[in-house]
Amino acid sequence: MEDGRIVLETGRAERSVWLMKCPPVVSRSWQSSSASADSSNPNPVVAKVVLSLDPLRPDGPSSLQFKMEMAQTDSGNTPKSYTLNMFKDFVPMCVFSESNQGKFSLEGKVEHKFDMEPHSENFGDYGKLCRERTNRAMIKTRQVQVIDNDHGVLMRPMPGMVGLVPSGSKDKKKLTPTKGSDAKRTRRDRRELENIIFKLFERQPNWALKQLVQETDQPEQFLKEILNDLCVYNKRGPNQGTHELKPEYKKSTEEMDNV
Repeated sequence: MEDGRIVLETGRAERSVWLMKCPPVVSRSWQSSSASADSSNPNPVVAKVVLSLDPLRPDGPSSLQFKMEMAQTDSGNTPKSYTLNMFKDFVPMCVFSESNQGKFSLEGKVEHKFDMEPHSENFGDYGKLCRERTNRAMIKTRQVQVIDNDHGVLMRPMPGMVGLVPSGSKDKKKLTPTKGSDAKRTRRDRRELENIIFKLFERQPNWALKQLVQETDQPEQFLKEILNDLCVYNKRGPNQGTHELKPEYKKSTEEMDNV
């Protein structure tokens, strides 16, 4: 980079290069070979490509066949030979490189693109490699640890914590269940509850639903069903939002009081 500009070396711009998509096992083998390079052998051979040509059908679609043989492979069932499937119909591409000194170079134009697959003579080894990889993936890495202290001290919430939320949090009220929720209320006998409601309306003529729920300690939905039979709901007026007894029940309660 000079004066903020990137200098690109283009001396090899017209060189033809091959672009090859290889499996991870091949890439790891090549990286291992590059890491072992030394002054006596700075560019070790990692593989060789064998080109086969059918002289009887030189213009046929399958007359050219490419095969790559690895110079060295990792121990195990890593395939040593690969078939290279060549493609010519692809988007034009170029290859760039960057040196350790930060210099950029245009290495050439991609002329052929190849996909690799294990050669037929290595199908057996490749099948074993796939099974080994599947078996490794099925091994459970999670471990179960037995805690010697079985008193549960480590699992107890610390002081000032409610549901893992600090005591000063605004969400504390949301996490703390309200007392007397519908989940804990048990339905009374219907006739018994009606008598309780009549006595409450003797104390005052109008009641809000929440007040009646607190007084009777009954599930709200169950209480609504009974109020629909016994009361009138005031939608407007000075007693808006409250219930009062229907006229026929008011009369019966007044008659009972006069007896």
